[in-house]
Amino acid sequence: MKEFFKDWKVHALCLALTIVAEFIGVKKFAFGPIKFSLLPMLYALIFGVILAISKIIKPDTMKTASPYIGISVMLLTVKMGAAIGPNLKELAKAGPALVLQEFGNLGTLIIALPVAVFIFKMGRTAVGCSFSISREGSLAIIGDVYGLDSSEGQGVMGGYITGTVLGTVFNGLLVSLLISLGVFHPFALAMAAGTGSASMMSAALAPIVEAFPEMAAEITAYASTSNMLTGVDDMYMGLFVALPLANYLYRKFTQKRTIKENKKQKLVIDDKLIQGEHNRV
Repeated sequence: MKEFFKDWKVHALCLALTIVAEFIGVKKFAFGPIKFSLLPMLYALIFGVILAISKIIKPDTMKTASPYIGISVMLLTVKMGAAIGPNLKELAKAGPALVLQEFGNLGTLIIALPVAVFIFKMGRTAVGCSFSISREGSLAIIGDVYGLDSSEGQGVMGGYITGTVLGTVFNGLLVSLLISLGVFHPFALAMAAGTGSASMMSAALAPIVEAFPEMAAEITAYASTSNMLTGVDDMYMGLFVALPLANYLYRKFTQKRTIKENKKQKLVIDDKLIQGEHNRV
């Protein structure tokens, strides 16, 4: 019984942070045409960071809490699977633009992976954080393939937290800028707003609806459909296309680095062997 209740503090703290965050609720902000929202998940993350920095949460507690991420992702995987099955017919009926737009998400990989590898010199965490936009479906994929305690898991969790903190603000700013350019049709902007994240979609959708109020219903329909389809086909695109491509590109990008590291390691081993022979002599 003692073993069963050993981690009660972790659950109590999680429940307390959740209740406080939910009581604060969604806070909407507007600066001219730019609109974005702050969601309860963001507050919970911030509270956790503050408690960790102030050392109220001990390292042992964080270590105890770590495995529960995997359990949560298992539940998330079931939820994503339950959402995919009933929507397969809708996916088949959708127009090619809505379906093929998922290939645009490969831009995340093509742009982010070289930056992560060549500029920030990241290891396998680069694969986890750059193969997608690191939302719920991405957590499920990486958690199932590598585990969230892996380097890839750390990468996708870092991308997920960054997206939660900055994603809605960034989307609101970016869409407002694109609207001001006058290049894209509002329906195209609405489709692009559906990234598979409800919070990011809402942040991107608000400036579009405000700029084109006469088409508010159509814009909302396009964005919602795009968001739903992205949530469905992102699982397949991420698992069978984006993740294998990320691994392939990572191997190519780090091939020279790996050769150099192997040469350095061989030199160190040779030096130790020579030193050992010298000492024996």
